[in-house]
Amino acid sequence: MSSPETRLERQLLQALATERTLITTLQAHLEMTPPGPYRRLLERHLRETRAHAGNLSNRVEPQTDLPGAAINLVQTAAGQLFNLAKAPFDLLRGQPGPDLLDNVRDECASEAFEIALYDAIEALALALSDEDTAELARIHRAEEERMLADLRALIPSLASGPKPRPELPIEGYEDLNAGQVTARLSELSQADLNAVLTYERNHRNRRSVVERAERLLATPPWPGYDTEDTPTILARLTPEYAGPVRDYESRHRRRVTVLEAAQQQLTN
Repeated sequence: MSSPETRLERQLLQALATERTLITTLQAHLEMTPPGPYRRLLERHLRETRAHAGNLSNRVEPQTDLPGAAINLVQTAAGQLFNLAKAPFDLLRGQPGPDLLDNVRDECASEAFEIALYDAIEALALALSDEDTAELARIHRAEEERMLADLRALIPSLASGPKPRPELPIEGYEDLNAGQVTARLSELSQADLNAVLTYERNHRNRRSVVERAERLLATPPWPGYDTEDTPTILARLTPEYAGPVRDYESRHRRRVTVLEAAQQQLTN
């Protein structure tokens, strides 16, 4: 049997090869994944996987006794082994286009493989009293376990198929950039603001849009205010409502006639 040091080096090289292989896989999956929770998971884990590969490269390559050609050979073999392990699943798909559920399933298998790999690295490192390597394995494994849990949580929604896209109160919403959307938010009722905010959080999650919508959420001066036209609001305007109407209107539709009438009520 190989020495404990050699076994640890081999496991670390396999981990490095796996992480480098998964960078390519995650990039490919990202290209076919629309905006939404799954895409955000892929983006996060791609960053983590790149960091893992960098950490392992710094740990393995300066310390290993193997020549560079041998390192590349081990990494290539490990990467090929990993790809071969999932090849039968790819062949069974037989579908003309990408299926996100298939991608998630394959990624779950990848995460389980990595978790077991880091279990082995931690155990070997502890046997050698190599606490630094054991801690590195624990940190990487924790991120793989989080990714696996998040992927599994996505499976029911992907299995049930895409939900009908809700009708949004801003025409051509998906074609607008963040600045164009935020410029329109003040025109919306509270119900429409909530609809846009919910949709944005679950899809593109653009920070400027979410923060602007959250700032605009407020309680209207009276029930049904958002659905009333200017003459109706002016007819109902009293000194009691003047302050709330002025504050609410100044943040939302900014109708000059309503603002002037509210201010006049306050100064009388």
